[in-house]
Amino acid sequence: MLPMEITSIIPVFNERKTIEEIVHRVKAVNIVDEIIIVDDGSTDGTREILEKYKEDPLVKVILHDRNRGKGAAVRTGIKSATGEVLIIQDADLEYDPRDYPTLLKPIEEGIADVVYGSRFLGGARRPILYWNMVANKILTFLTNILYNNILSDMETGYKVFFREMVKDIPLRSHGFEFEPEFTAKILKRHMRIFEVPITFNPREYSQGKKIKAWDGFIAVWTLIRYRFGD
Repeated sequence: MLPMEITSIIPVFNERKTIEEIVHRVKAVNIVDEIIIVDDGSTDGTREILEKYKEDPLVKVILHDRNRGKGAAVRTGIKSATGEVLIIQDADLEYDPRDYPTLLKPIEEGIADVVYGSRFLGGARRPILYWNMVANKILTFLTNILYNNILSDMETGYKVFFREMVKDIPLRSHGFEFEPEFTAKILKRHMRIFEVPITFNPREYSQGKKIKAWDGFIAVWTLIRYRFGD
């Protein structure tokens, strides 16, 4: 591995059942130099659990005063990160940190500026939520048409990138529209994207999945908006 400092950014909102486990899994990979947890106004006891990391030298906890949305939490994490390479890590256990070496490899080899972990390139996955998959495919198809690309999974939560390359990009999204905004702006700047297969274990809405159908319409508008403006 190249001598790069790696930061894992974990946006969190009401994930008391999974937050300790995801931090444990990130640590177990033994790759990251910094874990930034941004609690986005949790009210379910997550904040009380995060108190245990106050003295942890690897973990930095940032608290939003209210719920602002995943995009806002990720943006806070990016601004606070010190690592050269940043990995966005959801807290709900859908994405497996054991994929970090695969995600980092294209950057280490110098063939990518940004790496997307694709759920649709043949990696192991739990086969549920058919209509969510259809929505993801439609959004990715629209992205490819608008931005002349061949991505397989624009909406993936696993995005890895050089901090210096994105620090001056004006990211404005507060909610789940962060994914299409980020993708639109790096494509317009002609950054080199590389996709790798990842494992995916989606949870059901009864287990706390938060993204809703309306977020899909917001994503469509976001893709169109940033195609013709910045």
